[in-house]
Amino acid sequence: MIEITVALVLFLFPLAYSPGPGNMFFAANSARFGFRATIPANMGYHVATWIVTAAIGFGFIAALERFPQIFTVLKVAGSAYVLWIAWKLFKAGTLEGNEVAKAATFSDGVILLILNPKAYVIIALMFSQFLVRSEMGTLATVMLITTVFTFNNLVAFTLWALIGDRIAGFFRTPESAEKLNCMFGGILAAVALWMLLS
Repeated sequence: MIEITVALVLFLFPLAYSPGPGNMFFAANSARFGFRATIPANMGYHVATWIVTAAIGFGFIAALERFPQIFTVLKVAGSAYVLWIAWKLFKAGTLEGNEVAKAATFSDGVILLILNPKAYVIIALMFSQFLVRSEMGTLATVMLITTVFTFNNLVAFTLWALIGDRIAGFFRTPESAEKLNCMFGGILAAVALWMLLS
């Protein structure tokens, strides 16, 4: 159990902690709204991560492989969703009246994970590498891999959110709000294109 956990964390480290779409999404939200405001979306993303990872571990990926067009639909829908969030953030600095930007919610986190086909590929690759190596039963191994993967991602996203919050500390004045909105709206737009093209 310890061996597979250590090997899994080493395998996941470059995937989880490099500046990928999920990390940039939470860093941008944290920079705009503060670290605490990202907690609901972070929880939503990782509750969904645990459920989806367990489902894939128990064979859901086989159904997706029979219908590969599902990945294309998820890729386009996920990119469009993140682009919509980016547009709302980008426009927040210039809107008048009562319409203001809002931090990502629990459901935004869930949707972000569900509509991210890259996550499905990474999860399937992870199980293909580690499920067959384990000497534990299938149920115990799937639960272990699912939990380690989810917790590792949670730590990575939390660190990136903290980084985003620290960066934003230099831009807390009202005069810089529009620039901050535009900058992180642009980052999220790049994330959307990254998801579409990867």
